Amino acid sequence: QAQMIESGGGLVQAGGSLRLSCSASGRFFSNYHIGWFRQAPGKEREFVALISFSNETTGYEDSVKGRFTISRDNAKNTVYLQMADLKPEDTAVYSCAALISGFYKSPHSYDYWGRGTQVTVSS
Repeated sequence: QAQMIESGGGLVQAGGSLRLSCSASGRFFSNYHIGWFRQAPGKEREFVALISFSNETTGYEDSVKGRFTISRDNAKNTVYLQMADLKPEDTAVYSCAALISGFYKSPHSYDYWGRGTQVTVSS
């Protein structure tokens, strides 16, 4: 059973930075694209960023382009989301998920999910 665990969330002031980590167990990790999603209270889950299994391709939601950077270390079975210039509207539970195929912006395409880590940005 594949397992994904997020860490690195917390409370930060607007303009600050955080780095989230997504660690996965099992041999599946290097074969999967990994995405980050976020969900704020009362809102639908939203795509944030994706990195391909080969580490060659990344994609971002428009509101985080230039502020967030996704990367991965397959030797460590870990994906990172470096977040800079955080804004109060970035406040949400951030979750990582694993994708083999499908539309990468749809959470329904993903096979495995972590439970998420809370990011709170104060103004």
